[in-house]
Order: sequence, then structure tokens, then C-alpha cells
Amino acid sequence: MNGNFSFHNPTKLYFGEEAMSHLVGELKNYGPTVMLSYGGGSIKRNGIYDAVMAALKEAGKRVVEDAGVMPNPTIEKVREGARLVHDNNVDLILAVGGGSTIDYAKAVSVSAWCDEDPWEKYWVRGERPDCRIVPVGSVLTMVGTGSEMNGGSVITNRATGFKRGRVFGSDVMPKFAILNPRFTFTVPQYQMVAGFFDIMSHLMEQYFAGTADCTTDYINEGLMRSLIHSSRIAAKNPQDYEARANIMWTATWALNSLLKCGKGGDWEVHQIGHAIGLVTDATHGMTLASVSLPYYRHVMHDGLHQFVRFAVNVWGVRPEGKSDELVAQEGLASLEQWMREIGVVMHSRELGVSEENIEKVADAVLILPVGYRTLTRDEVVQILRESL
Repeated sequence: MNGNFSFHNPTKLYFGEEAMSHLVGELKNYGPTVMLSYGGGSIKRNGIYDAVMAALKEAGKRVVEDAGVMPNPTIEKVREGARLVHDNNVDLILAVGGGSTIDYAKAVSVSAWCDEDPWEKYWVRGERPDCRIVPVGSVLTMVGTGSEMNGGSVITNRATGFKRGRVFGSDVMPKFAILNPRFTFTVPQYQMVAGFFDIMSHLMEQYFAGTADCTTDYINEGLMRSLIHSSRIAAKNPQDYEARANIMWTATWALNSLLKCGKGGDWEVHQIGHAIGLVTDATHGMTLASVSLPYYRHVMHDGLHQFVRFAVNVWGVRPEGKSDELVAQEGLASLEQWMREIGVVMHSRELGVSEENIEKVADAVLILPVGYRTLTRDEVVQILRESL
């Protein structure tokens, strides 16, 4: 371990098939008005909406409905939600859905009482909230982002042509999260496996950075192995409760700030993926899948020791009689095989990236001075071309 760090995560989790039984008790900890935020209406078709509304009624809450949260939530939608919260003096935002809905709820929580433009304050200048923050709770229906137990919020601004992530402090993290693995059974296969890769990407972004041989890396490797094992089962049988439960728990720990302790982070794959999502509106996990192999092959030599460790400790590659480069390459080949096995997108052209819009995607990529190598814009274009 190197460097100094603090770890504080105040989110209270309720996990398992009986998790929803705790919602009423949590709701009673907040004032009379709750804003219920959700997406396109799938929770009404699968019965989760009715269960949540029953809990809200039992807790005696006045409900302000905020439907239509999109997969890549926009700043315009955040401003709309902020007005609802402000005008109704909302006491709690209850986000029911996946990571996009929870990301959105956190953005609204810091925007409703903000005296200036939230996009400029939070996602451009990166400032901390200095206004009233509205508490957020969540009922998770899709795994992948870990948003249920972190302070992250990814928002799209189509007017400026940017999609940006902002990590807020513990005061913005959800106060509680309801995690019933059976709720994730309603997610279509495509979205399910996209979530699987989103989890893997979170793990790799934190693994391929900083110094090697620290305790955090051992935890990360165990989570990766668990994900690989359970995702293979779930891809063939999405109704396997144990596999889906293990994946849900892994997703939460993959991005609740534990794995950054004592390490840096890369996050360039996410920056490229965000840019693809901005231009094509593609599913987030699939954008990450489409560029991960080209990116990691591009930077492999800069962090060769860690790529060798990845191959041996995560994928079981035998290193005897092989060069470090060959071992590292075999590890990435194993990653590719697993990606094909679970059925994620392998090429960005499948998502709408082409020679005609590569430059536009590259312009939207935020290049971070972290990880094993700081990319140039030309390298971003090269990686995008290789991803086609």
C-alpha cells in the first residue's frame, strides 16, 4: 500500500429476497414528501412500482412522481427534476431503477437548492455542494454501476457535447439501498450482460493503476474471479438466483470506494466510453466493452507487471517458460474469450461509431493524466479505429 487515504461509506444496504420489507422503516426517517424517480415505465409492468407505492402509502408519504429518467440522463432532465424538488419542498428522492436513475437522483439532490447553474458548478468546475442536499434512497433493479453505494453521478450535456462523471462526497451517497436480486431478473439479456461488463470495467479501471502488490489488489482479484464465475452461469441461465445475487453484491463492492484505497485509478476507458455514449446514445456497459481490449493492449507495456499479475491471478495463465509480454497477452486473450462467451459487444461499429464520426467522438473524450500512460488525442483516435 502506498499513500494516505480515508474510507467512509454511510450507505445502509438491505440485501436479499426480503430486502423490500425494510423500505417502510427507512421511509419513516424522512419528512412527508417523497419524489419517486424512475425510468421508462418497466417498473410498472413488472410489479416493482406497485410494491414501492404500497410502501410509500404505508409510510404515509405524499408522492411526487418523476418519470422518464433516460439511460444517459441529461442536464436538462436534472434541471427539471430539481424544479420539482424545489417547488414541492421534497424531503427524500427515492430512485427506483438502475445506475442511471440513481446517478440522476444524486445530481438532482445537489441541484435543487443550488444558487447557480449546476452543470458549471459541479461537472465543469468540480466544486463541492455548499447548499442544502436532499437525501437520496434507492431500490435497485439493474446491477452494474455501483451507484447505490457511491457518490458518482454521470450526466450528459448535449448542448455542449460532453458527458461527464462527478464523484461527490459521502454526504451525497444514498442513505439506504434496497437490493433484491430477483428484481434484476426483469432486465433483458442485452442490458444484463452490459451490466456484467460495467462491473468488470470498474474493477479493471482500479486494478490497472498505481503500484502493484497491495492488499486492495488481492480484494479486487477475488471480486473479478467471482464475477467471471457467476456471469458465465447467469449468461446461460439468467434466473439462477445465486449467480445473480453474487453479481449484485460484486457490483456494489466494485465501486463503493473501497478498491481505490491505497491506489490511484485510470478511468480512461470510461472517458472513451462516455464519448461514444454521447455521440451514439449506446448502452454504457457496451461502450466500455467495445474499447477495453484496444485500450489495454495499447497501454499494456506501460504496466506490464500488473498485466502479468492479472493473467496469472485472475485467469490462471501458467507463466512458466514464457516472457512477461506473452503472459500478459494471454491474460487479455482470456478476457476477450470471456467477453465473447457472455455476449457483449466487441466492436464500436456495432454501436454506431464509424470513420465518419470518430473525430467527433475523440473531441468528446476527456483525457486524464492518470493510469500508466496519459494518452494523446491521436492515440485516442487510434484506439477508436482499432475498436471498429
